[in-house]
Amino acid sequence: MRGILFGLSVVVTATAAMADEVGITKNIMSVTVQTTDGPLEIMRSQDKEARLGEPWVRTSRPCPNFCIQPMSPAPGVTTIGELEVLEFLQSGDAVLVDGRIRPEYEEGTIPGAISVPYNEAADRLGELGCEVDFDGWICEADVPAVVLFCNGPWCGQSPTAARRMIDAGFPAEKIFYYRGGMQSWNMLGLTVIPGAS
Repeated sequence: MRGILFGLSVVVTATAAMADEVGITKNIMSVTVQTTDGPLEIMRSQDKEARLGEPWVRTSRPCPNFCIQPMSPAPGVTTIGELEVLEFLQSGDAVLVDGRIRPEYEEGTIPGAISVPYNEAADRLGELGCEVDFDGWICEADVPAVVLFCNGPWCGQSPTAARRMIDAGFPAEKIFYYRGGMQSWNMLGLTVIPGAS
């Protein structure tokens, strides 16, 4: 866990009421990440009366399609949480991929995420460092790591993307799955921005 915090560009708000501030961790108030539009600060909402809005407060969606997903969508894939997502965003060691359909991405996403809808993931591996081959894709060991996420533990879009990417030749050990997705990100009051259209 200690390694997770190294490499984060940390902006700490020093005030007498620091204990009352809503931080990411006890010692990290915000993290500045690079996006296509320039640097952007990710922090938790400071509104202590903030509440989740629709659709994030809904607890029961019909299964199928909205079935609880396994902790790991495929062998070799590593499941991660918010601090690891922030570390990847800060370090630039991974591509953050929003696996949801485009309108969901455009409505709001994690800063720094790109849109690769789950039903396009296996066809867009060229954007993730793979080379096209007659039989599909060649994904060498030096392809960047990918962090996949979707709506939350009940959303099958990013797990489906992970399995399709692996079947198409992307190395499973280069895939990280943020299972909490937008539901957990919103629940924690972390910064959300509209996805680029």
